[in-house]
Amino acid sequence: MFQDQLKEKVRPLIDLIDEMRYLGIEKQLNLPAIVVVGDQSSGKSSVLEALSGVALPRGTGIVTRCPLLLQLCYEKHNVWKAEISYCEQMHEFTEPSKVVNYVEEAQNDLAGEGDGICEELITLKIKSNTVCDLTLIDLPGIARVAVKGQPEDIGEKIKGLILNYIKRKETIILVVVPCNVDIATTEALQMAQQVDVEGTRTLAILTKPDLIDPGAENTILDIVHNRTIPLNLGYVIVKCRGQKQIDENMSIIDAIEDEKEFFKRHLHFSSLEEKTTIINLSRKLTVTLVEHIKISLPEMSEKIKKLLGDVRDKLNKLKHEPPQDLSEKRKHLIKVMTVFIEKITQLSKGDIITEGNLFVLMRKDYKQWMGILTNSIENYQKHVQEVAAEYDKTHRGSELPGFSNYNVFRQVAQTLLGELVNPAMMTVHSVREMVQKQFDILSKDCFEGYSFLQEFSKRNIESIQDQQSQMAMGRIKEQFEMEMLVYTQDEIFNIQNKLDSETTDYTEQDKRTNYPELLKAYYEIVVQRMGDQVPMLIYYFILKEGAKNVCSEMLSLLYEDDIDKILQEDSCIEMNRAKLKAQLKCLLHANEKLNNL
Repeated sequence: MFQDQLKEKVRPLIDLIDEMRYLGIEKQLNLPAIVVVGDQSSGKSSVLEALSGVALPRGTGIVTRCPLLLQLCYEKHNVWKAEISYCEQMHEFTEPSKVVNYVEEAQNDLAGEGDGICEELITLKIKSNTVCDLTLIDLPGIARVAVKGQPEDIGEKIKGLILNYIKRKETIILVVVPCNVDIATTEALQMAQQVDVEGTRTLAILTKPDLIDPGAENTILDIVHNRTIPLNLGYVIVKCRGQKQIDENMSIIDAIEDEKEFFKRHLHFSSLEEKTTIINLSRKLTVTLVEHIKISLPEMSEKIKKLLGDVRDKLNKLKHEPPQDLSEKRKHLIKVMTVFIEKITQLSKGDIITEGNLFVLMRKDYKQWMGILTNSIENYQKHVQEVAAEYDKTHRGSELPGFSNYNVFRQVAQTLLGELVNPAMMTVHSVREMVQKQFDILSKDCFEGYSFLQEFSKRNIESIQDQQSQMAMGRIKEQFEMEMLVYTQDEIFNIQNKLDSETTDYTEQDKRTNYPELLKAYYEIVVQRMGDQVPMLIYYFILKEGAKNVCSEMLSLLYEDDIDKILQEDSCIEMNRAKLKAQLKCLLHANEKLNNL
């Protein structure tokens, strides 16, 4: 009767939370939940068995090795059925006895064989006419000492896992404590008090009342009446199946009946009314969870609206899906290709900025190249002076002093020009890498999600840059070979020489002591030529012609027949889009439900 009365109000709220949790948006929203914590052997598994109506894994040591999300769905006219899911696996079954095997198998898959733990969530959904509408998360029992096969820090790992759940203000902490221990010293309750100082979201379950020492009943009564450690949500005492009853194959239904009789006949606890039995606990938990969800609804609504905006933004960034119709696919390919060609053309003209302005980046290399040329003027002048000073000793023949051999000074120019070839080639390599990187960035951006287009463009960009850089280096080497002729027009040389002579007083221009300055004038002409020519050749072959050739290769795809292959999206993009669409659908659904509620 209780479940029939609450069904219409309770299930939509709990379904709403479970649906959002299933789609993986729990962390963003911190969804309301009841989290079950307790020391090992506190009776935690027995409580969950009584609530769910099915046996769960039992044993010594760590039995719960992964967080277990237990979804209980009351279905008045439905036979028992369940499904267990974790990661990408899901199994449906109709035999309650198979729960233990499926849970253990899931834990072994996630945490490995043995006693290790894992933070991955296992979801067990049970539909039955014998359960209440309730969702709980069972966590590993608190361990103090590592046993054989466990990491030394297993205790800290378990505590860390528990704290991650119970520290959230949206979480109701369900602490399981045996009646036959000092409640104040139980670690589970201490952890709850650390994160819930005022006790506003902690509910304690006292188990094993049949093991209380005679005379200690009043101590338990003081606890239940909130006189020892006050909790706003209070305490409930339950008596679940003990090991002896399990060994005797007592059913969970019979155990619930046995529990009723136990409290009804108990001298001290019979007066506690709604503070005892699994049935009353299930009712209290259901009502508490629903009230907690209601309190959380306004903040949840705001978070959902924000998430909706975030999901829509992510979907927009994934670009549009390729159409299904073949003719539309070709149009889509033309559109994608046009965007790429426009951008790479703009890039080659210096009109677009990707990862920094390309022309600014190239100019740094050209400035460095110009610096090398400028420094070489000083080296050239110094070397010529040394040659002029040593001429009479090493080169002079029968000629009178003051006359010289022009070939000697031409060799000086040729030698120093030869030293500039490697720096010029390094400039080519540097700019080539820079341009190729920018082309790759454009390719990745324009063809995001299309693995074939990305790979095809990347391969062609690299191949074309190889070809174009070789052409650029070939032309630059030709330029150096032409410079070895040591030639310029007389008018140009005279103008440069006059410019250099304006700051120097020369009375005898034909003396060998003035040759360094004369040849410096010539070398400055060379520097001007090479300072412009090398960057122009690099720009023309590597950037301008490189972009043009890449565009030509990409356009060739428009004539291919296998458009499906060309527009095949990355599997991760498809999966991500599907996931985002599912999230969007869920969030819209949740937003609608919240508005209606």
